[in-house]
Amino acid sequence: MKRIIAMLLILAMVFTFTGCSKKEAIEDPNTTPVVGEDTEKKDDEVVNDKPFEGTTLEVLVAYGGAENSFDAFTEKTGIKIEWLSMSTGSALAKLQAENGKTTADIWFGGGVDSYLNARDAGYLEAYKSPEVSAINPQYCDKDGYFSGLALVPAGFIVNNDLLKEKGLEAPKTWEDLADPKYKDEVMMANPAISGTNYAIVSGLIQAWGEEKAWDYFKRLDENIEFYAKGGGEPLEKVAAGEFAIGVVAITGGTFAAGDTNPTSVVYPEDLIPWTPAPIGIFKATENLEAAKVFIDWYLSQEGQTILREADARIMARDDVDAPELMSGLDKSKLIDFDLELMGKDRDTILERWGALVGDK
Repeated sequence: MKRIIAMLLILAMVFTFTGCSKKEAIEDPNTTPVVGEDTEKKDDEVVNDKPFEGTTLEVLVAYGGAENSFDAFTEKTGIKIEWLSMSTGSALAKLQAENGKTTADIWFGGGVDSYLNARDAGYLEAYKSPEVSAINPQYCDKDGYFSGLALVPAGFIVNNDLLKEKGLEAPKTWEDLADPKYKDEVMMANPAISGTNYAIVSGLIQAWGEEKAWDYFKRLDENIEFYAKGGGEPLEKVAAGEFAIGVVAITGGTFAAGDTNPTSVVYPEDLIPWTPAPIGIFKATENLEAAKVFIDWYLSQEGQTILREADARIMARDDVDAPELMSGLDKSKLIDFDLELMGKDRDTILERWGALVGDK
Protein backbone atom coordinates (compact mmCIF):
# COMPACT_ATOMS: atom_id res chain seq x y z
CA MET A 1 0.00 0.00 0.00
CA LYS A 2 2.86 2.36 0.88
CA ARG A 3 4.49 1.60 -2.50
CA ILE A 4 1.27 2.54 -4.37
CA ILE A 5 0.97 5.82 -2.46
CA ALA A 6 4.61 6.62 -3.22
CA MET A 7 4.11 5.99 -6.95
CA LEU A 8 1.05 8.26 -7.03
CA LEU A 9 3.01 11.07 -5.36
CA ILE A 10 5.80 10.73 -7.93
CA LEU A 11 3.31 10.89 -10.86
CA ALA A 12 1.65 13.98 -9.36
CA MET A 13 5.02 15.72 -9.15
CA VAL A 14 5.79 14.85 -12.81
CA PHE A 15 2.48 16.27 -14.10
CA THR A 16 2.87 19.41 -12.00
CA PHE A 17 6.38 20.00 -13.37
CA THR A 18 5.26 19.38 -16.98
CA GLY A 19 2.30 21.78 -16.65
CA CYS A 20 4.55 24.52 -15.24
CA SER A 21 7.03 24.02 -18.07
CA LYS A 22 4.32 24.39 -20.71
CA LYS A 23 2.92 27.50 -19.06
CA GLU A 24 6.41 29.04 -18.90
CA ALA A 25 6.99 28.20 -22.57
CA ILE A 26 3.76 29.95 -23.61
CA GLU A 27 4.50 33.01 -21.48
CA ASP A 28 8.12 33.19 -22.62
CA PRO A 29 8.27 36.10 -25.12
CA ASN A 30 11.23 34.45 -26.88
CA THR A 31 9.29 31.31 -27.67
CA THR A 32 8.23 30.94 -31.34
CA PRO A 33 4.46 30.31 -31.56
CA VAL A 34 3.44 26.99 -33.06
CA VAL A 35 1.04 27.21 -36.02
CA GLY A 36 -2.41 26.13 -34.93
CA GLU A 37 -1.95 27.07 -31.25
CA ASP A 38 -4.00 29.94 -29.77
CA THR A 39 -1.48 32.75 -29.50
CA GLU A 40 -1.74 36.50 -29.36
CA LYS A 41 -0.74 38.39 -32.53
CA LYS A 42 2.71 39.91 -32.37
CA ASP A 43 3.29 43.47 -33.64
CA ASP A 44 5.45 42.23 -36.51
CA GLU A 45 3.14 39.35 -37.48
CA VAL A 46 2.28 39.36 -41.21
CA VAL A 47 -1.46 39.07 -41.89
CA ASN A 48 -2.48 38.04 -45.43
CA ASP A 49 -5.31 40.40 -46.39
CA LYS A 50 -5.46 38.91 -49.91
CA PRO A 51 -5.80 35.18 -49.26
CA PHE A 52 -7.23 34.52 -52.74
CA GLU A 53 -4.77 36.65 -54.70
CA GLY A 54 -4.22 35.18 -58.16
CA THR A 55 -7.62 33.42 -58.23
CA THR A 56 -9.70 34.16 -61.33
CA LEU A 57 -13.48 34.42 -61.12
CA GLU A 58 -15.69 34.14 -64.19
CA VAL A 59 -18.65 36.54 -64.06
CA LEU A 60 -21.80 36.57 -66.21
CA VAL A 61 -22.80 40.23 -66.42
CA ALA A 62 -26.21 41.76 -67.14
CA TYR A 63 -25.44 45.09 -65.46
CA GLY A 64 -24.33 47.95 -67.72
CA GLY A 65 -21.07 49.54 -66.60
CA ALA A 66 -20.25 46.85 -64.02
CA GLU A 67 -16.95 46.12 -65.75
CA ASN A 68 -15.78 49.61 -64.79
CA SER A 69 -15.66 48.51 -61.15
CA PHE A 70 -13.73 45.26 -61.58
CA ASP A 71 -10.25 46.82 -61.45
CA ALA A 72 -11.02 48.33 -58.04
CA PHE A 73 -12.14 44.93 -56.75
CA THR A 74 -9.00 43.24 -58.08
CA GLU A 75 -6.78 45.90 -56.52
CA LYS A 76 -8.49 45.39 -53.17
CA THR A 77 -8.50 41.58 -53.14
CA GLY A 78 -6.01 40.36 -55.74
CA ILE A 79 -8.80 38.32 -57.35
CA LYS A 80 -8.88 38.62 -61.14
CA ILE A 81 -12.10 38.91 -63.12
CA GLU A 82 -13.01 37.48 -66.49
CA TRP A 83 -16.48 38.55 -67.60
CA LEU A 84 -19.03 37.94 -70.31
CA SER A 85 -22.06 40.13 -71.05
CA MET A 86 -25.24 38.04 -71.36
CA SER A 87 -28.91 38.80 -70.71
CA THR A 88 -30.35 36.87 -67.79
CA GLY A 89 -33.01 35.29 -69.99
CA SER A 90 -30.34 33.89 -72.31
CA ALA A 91 -28.22 32.80 -69.35
CA LEU A 92 -31.16 30.98 -67.78
CA ALA A 93 -31.95 29.20 -71.03
CA LYS A 94 -28.31 28.09 -71.27
CA LEU A 95 -28.33 26.86 -67.67
CA GLN A 96 -31.53 24.91 -68.28
CA ALA A 97 -30.11 23.34 -71.43
CA GLU A 98 -26.97 22.27 -69.55
CA ASN A 99 -28.72 21.28 -66.30
CA GLY A 100 -26.99 24.00 -64.30
CA LYS A 101 -23.48 23.23 -65.52
CA THR A 102 -21.42 26.37 -66.11
CA THR A 103 -17.83 27.50 -65.83
CA ALA A 104 -19.02 30.85 -64.45
CA ASP A 105 -18.74 31.56 -60.74
CA ILE A 106 -20.87 34.70 -60.32
CA TRP A 107 -24.12 36.01 -61.78
CA PHE A 108 -24.08 39.81 -61.77
CA GLY A 109 -27.21 41.92 -62.37
CA GLY A 110 -30.14 41.41 -64.70
CA GLY A 111 -33.69 40.22 -64.20
CA VAL A 112 -34.51 38.78 -60.80
CA ASP A 113 -37.12 36.46 -62.33
CA SER A 114 -34.32 34.41 -63.89
CA TYR A 115 -32.57 34.18 -60.51
CA LEU A 116 -35.78 32.93 -58.92
CA ASN A 117 -36.12 30.23 -61.58
CA ALA A 118 -32.44 29.30 -61.29
CA ARG A 119 -32.80 29.11 -57.50
CA ASP A 120 -35.77 26.77 -57.74
CA ALA A 121 -33.91 24.58 -60.25
CA GLY A 122 -30.93 24.24 -57.88
CA TYR A 123 -28.46 26.26 -59.98
CA LEU A 124 -27.53 28.80 -57.28
CA GLU A 125 -25.51 28.56 -54.07
CA ALA A 126 -27.05 29.94 -50.88
CA TYR A 127 -24.84 32.52 -49.18
CA LYS A 128 -25.89 35.19 -46.69
CA SER A 129 -23.16 37.80 -46.68
CA PRO A 130 -22.56 39.64 -43.39
CA GLU A 131 -23.16 42.82 -45.44
CA VAL A 132 -26.73 41.82 -46.27
CA SER A 133 -27.97 43.27 -42.97
CA ALA A 134 -27.59 46.72 -44.57
CA ILE A 135 -29.69 45.75 -47.63
CA ASN A 136 -33.48 46.15 -47.87
CA PRO A 137 -34.86 42.59 -47.38
CA GLN A 138 -37.32 43.23 -50.22
CA TYR A 139 -34.36 43.16 -52.63
CA CYS A 140 -32.97 39.81 -51.43
CA ASP A 141 -33.83 36.15 -51.31
CA LYS A 142 -34.65 35.24 -47.72
CA ASP A 143 -32.42 32.14 -47.88
CA GLY A 144 -29.47 33.94 -49.46
CA TYR A 145 -29.64 32.60 -53.02
CA PHE A 146 -29.28 36.16 -54.31
CA SER A 147 -28.89 39.64 -52.86
CA GLY A 148 -29.87 43.02 -54.27
CA LEU A 149 -27.17 45.30 -55.66
CA ALA A 150 -29.33 48.20 -56.79
CA LEU A 151 -32.89 49.33 -57.45
CA VAL A 152 -33.67 49.52 -61.18
CA PRO A 153 -36.80 51.52 -62.05
CA ALA A 154 -38.37 51.22 -65.51
CA GLY A 155 -39.58 54.02 -67.73
CA PHE A 156 -39.08 55.60 -71.14
CA ILE A 157 -36.31 57.10 -73.21
CA VAL A 158 -37.39 59.44 -76.01
CA ASN A 159 -35.68 60.94 -79.03
CA ASN A 160 -36.55 64.62 -78.82
CA ASP A 161 -35.67 65.41 -82.45
CA LEU A 162 -37.80 62.58 -83.81
CA LEU A 163 -40.77 63.52 -81.64
CA LYS A 164 -40.51 67.13 -82.80
CA GLU A 165 -40.21 66.06 -86.43
CA LYS A 166 -43.41 63.99 -86.15
CA GLY A 167 -45.29 66.58 -84.08
CA LEU A 168 -45.55 64.34 -81.03
CA GLU A 169 -45.15 64.99 -77.33
CA ALA A 170 -43.29 62.59 -75.06
CA PRO A 171 -45.54 60.06 -73.28
CA LYS A 172 -46.06 60.74 -69.58
CA THR A 173 -47.80 57.54 -68.49
CA TRP A 174 -48.00 53.88 -69.48
CA GLU A 175 -51.47 54.50 -70.86
CA ASP A 176 -50.07 57.26 -73.10
CA LEU A 177 -47.71 54.70 -74.60
CA ALA A 178 -50.65 52.76 -76.05
CA ASP A 179 -52.08 55.80 -77.82
CA PRO A 180 -52.45 55.01 -81.56
CA LYS A 181 -50.55 58.20 -82.42
CA TYR A 182 -47.35 56.37 -81.40
CA LYS A 183 -47.91 53.50 -83.85
CA ASP A 184 -44.55 51.98 -84.92
CA GLU A 185 -42.68 54.51 -82.77
CA VAL A 186 -42.34 52.36 -79.62
CA MET A 187 -39.45 49.94 -79.08
CA MET A 188 -39.53 47.34 -76.30
CA ALA A 189 -37.50 44.20 -75.65
CA ASN A 190 -39.01 40.74 -75.64
CA PRO A 191 -39.80 39.94 -71.95
CA ALA A 192 -38.88 36.30 -72.55
CA ILE A 193 -35.30 37.47 -73.14
CA SER A 194 -35.03 40.66 -71.09
CA GLY A 195 -35.50 40.27 -67.34
CA THR A 196 -36.21 43.98 -66.94
CA ASN A 197 -39.00 43.90 -69.49
CA TYR A 198 -40.49 40.80 -67.90
CA ALA A 199 -40.46 42.69 -64.59
CA ILE A 200 -42.37 45.52 -66.31
CA VAL A 201 -45.01 43.10 -67.62
CA SER A 202 -45.33 41.31 -64.28
CA GLY A 203 -45.36 44.60 -62.37
CA LEU A 204 -48.18 46.06 -64.45
CA ILE A 205 -50.20 42.86 -64.02
CA GLN A 206 -49.74 43.03 -60.25
CA ALA A 207 -50.64 46.73 -60.17
CA TRP A 208 -53.66 46.64 -62.50
CA GLY A 209 -54.92 43.09 -62.34
CA GLU A 210 -55.07 40.53 -65.15
CA GLU A 211 -57.97 41.94 -67.19
CA LYS A 212 -56.81 45.54 -67.39
CA ALA A 213 -53.16 44.62 -67.91
CA TRP A 214 -53.74 42.20 -70.79
CA ASP A 215 -56.11 44.61 -72.50
CA TYR A 216 -53.35 47.21 -72.23
CA PHE A 217 -50.67 44.87 -73.64
CA LYS A 218 -52.92 44.15 -76.64
CA ARG A 219 -53.24 47.87 -77.39
CA LEU A 220 -49.54 48.51 -76.75
CA ASP A 221 -48.58 45.70 -79.12
CA GLU A 222 -50.30 47.56 -81.95
CA ASN A 223 -47.76 50.38 -81.54
CA ILE A 224 -44.74 48.04 -81.64
CA GLU A 225 -43.35 47.00 -85.01
CA PHE A 226 -41.08 44.30 -83.54
CA TYR A 227 -39.61 43.36 -80.17
CA ALA A 228 -35.91 43.75 -79.43
CA LYS A 229 -33.80 40.70 -78.62
CA GLY A 230 -32.08 42.32 -75.64
CA GLY A 231 -32.81 44.89 -72.96
CA GLY A 232 -30.19 47.34 -74.24
CA GLU A 233 -31.47 47.49 -77.83
CA PRO A 234 -34.36 49.99 -77.31
CA LEU A 235 -31.92 52.54 -75.87
CA GLU A 236 -29.54 52.08 -78.79
CA LYS A 237 -32.23 52.37 -81.46
CA VAL A 238 -33.90 55.41 -79.89
CA ALA A 239 -30.52 57.14 -79.52
CA ALA A 240 -29.81 56.37 -83.19
CA GLY A 241 -33.13 57.93 -84.25
CA GLU A 242 -34.70 54.68 -85.47
CA PHE A 243 -37.57 54.91 -82.96
CA ALA A 244 -39.04 57.80 -81.01
CA ILE A 245 -39.71 55.97 -77.73
CA GLY A 246 -38.05 53.10 -75.90
CA VAL A 247 -39.20 51.12 -72.86
CA VAL A 248 -36.07 50.76 -70.73
CA ALA A 249 -34.49 50.16 -67.37
CA ILE A 250 -33.44 53.57 -66.11
CA THR A 251 -29.76 53.54 -65.17
CA GLY A 252 -26.81 55.87 -65.48
CA GLY A 253 -26.34 54.65 -69.04
CA THR A 254 -29.87 55.76 -69.92
CA PHE A 255 -29.09 59.31 -68.87
CA ALA A 256 -25.61 59.23 -70.42
CA ALA A 257 -27.12 58.61 -73.87
CA GLY A 258 -28.30 62.23 -73.76
CA ASP A 259 -24.70 63.48 -73.66
CA THR A 260 -24.17 62.58 -77.31
CA ASN A 261 -27.73 62.08 -78.61
CA PRO A 262 -30.98 64.12 -78.51
CA THR A 263 -32.56 61.85 -75.90
CA SER A 264 -34.35 62.40 -72.59
CA VAL A 265 -35.39 60.07 -69.77
CA VAL A 266 -39.03 59.98 -68.66
CA TYR A 267 -40.19 58.55 -65.33
CA PRO A 268 -43.86 57.52 -65.80
CA GLU A 269 -46.18 59.70 -63.74
CA ASP A 270 -48.75 56.99 -62.99
CA LEU A 271 -46.68 54.10 -61.64
CA ILE A 272 -43.13 52.80 -61.90
CA PRO A 273 -42.31 49.09 -62.26
CA TRP A 274 -38.95 48.15 -60.81
CA THR A 275 -36.68 45.26 -60.09
CA PRO A 276 -33.64 44.74 -57.90
CA ALA A 277 -30.42 44.13 -59.80
CA PRO A 278 -29.33 40.91 -58.06
CA ILE A 279 -26.03 39.16 -57.51
CA GLY A 280 -25.55 35.46 -56.79
CA ILE A 281 -23.13 32.53 -56.83
CA PHE A 282 -23.54 29.59 -59.19
CA LYS A 283 -23.81 26.20 -57.50
CA ALA A 284 -21.25 24.82 -59.97
CA THR A 285 -18.48 27.21 -58.87
CA GLU A 286 -15.12 25.72 -58.00
CA ASN A 287 -14.07 28.96 -56.27
CA LEU A 288 -16.72 29.27 -53.59
CA GLU A 289 -14.67 31.11 -50.95
CA ALA A 290 -13.32 33.64 -53.46
CA ALA A 291 -16.86 34.09 -54.80
CA LYS A 292 -18.03 34.93 -51.26
CA VAL A 293 -15.33 37.62 -51.08
CA PHE A 294 -16.72 39.05 -54.33
CA ILE A 295 -20.28 39.14 -52.94
CA ASP A 296 -19.13 40.69 -49.65
CA TRP A 297 -17.24 43.47 -51.40
CA TYR A 298 -20.02 44.42 -53.79
CA LEU A 299 -22.54 44.56 -50.94
CA SER A 300 -20.19 46.60 -48.73
CA GLN A 301 -20.43 50.39 -48.56
CA GLU A 302 -17.10 50.66 -50.38
CA GLY A 303 -18.12 48.30 -53.16
CA GLN A 304 -21.57 49.84 -53.55
CA THR A 305 -20.08 53.33 -53.79
CA ILE A 306 -17.58 52.27 -56.47
CA LEU A 307 -20.30 50.41 -58.39
CA ARG A 308 -22.51 53.52 -58.27
CA GLU A 309 -19.64 55.51 -59.80
CA ALA A 310 -19.19 52.85 -62.49
CA ASP A 311 -22.85 53.22 -63.47
CA ALA A 312 -25.15 55.66 -61.69
CA ARG A 313 -27.93 53.78 -59.95
CA ILE A 314 -29.93 53.87 -56.74
CA MET A 315 -27.94 51.39 -54.70
CA ALA A 316 -29.44 48.75 -52.42
CA ARG A 317 -27.72 50.16 -49.32
CA ASP A 318 -29.43 53.17 -47.76
CA ASP A 319 -26.06 54.49 -46.56
CA VAL A 320 -24.95 55.04 -50.18
CA ASP A 321 -26.54 58.22 -51.54
CA ALA A 322 -28.56 58.16 -54.76
CA PRO A 323 -26.87 59.77 -57.78
CA GLU A 324 -27.86 63.39 -58.34
CA LEU A 325 -29.17 62.67 -61.84
CA MET A 326 -31.72 60.26 -60.36
CA SER A 327 -33.07 62.70 -57.79
CA GLY A 328 -36.25 63.08 -59.89
CA LEU A 329 -37.48 59.58 -59.07
CA ASP A 330 -40.67 59.68 -57.01
CA LYS A 331 -40.42 56.52 -54.90
CA SER A 332 -44.10 56.80 -53.97
CA LYS A 333 -44.87 55.75 -57.55
CA LEU A 334 -42.96 52.45 -57.24
CA ILE A 335 -45.19 49.40 -57.63
CA ASP A 336 -45.72 47.27 -54.52
CA PHE A 337 -43.93 44.35 -56.12
CA ASP A 338 -44.10 40.69 -55.04
CA LEU A 339 -40.88 39.16 -56.43
CA GLU A 340 -41.83 35.61 -55.50
CA LEU A 341 -45.12 35.92 -57.39
CA MET A 342 -43.24 37.33 -60.38
CA GLY A 343 -40.98 34.27 -60.47
CA LYS A 344 -43.81 31.81 -59.84
CA ASP A 345 -45.95 33.16 -62.70
CA ARG A 346 -43.14 33.55 -65.25
CA ASP A 347 -43.93 30.58 -67.49
CA THR A 348 -47.68 31.31 -67.49
CA ILE A 349 -47.21 35.00 -68.28
CA LEU A 350 -44.67 34.41 -71.03
CA GLU A 351 -46.83 31.73 -72.64
CA ARG A 352 -49.75 34.15 -72.78
CA TRP A 353 -47.46 36.95 -73.98
CA GLY A 354 -46.18 34.74 -76.81
CA ALA A 355 -49.73 33.94 -77.87
CA LEU A 356 -50.56 37.66 -77.90
CA VAL A 357 -47.62 39.05 -79.88
CA GLY A 358 -46.68 36.04 -82.01
CA ASP A 359 -43.23 36.07 -83.58
CA LYS A 360 -42.75 39.85 -83.79
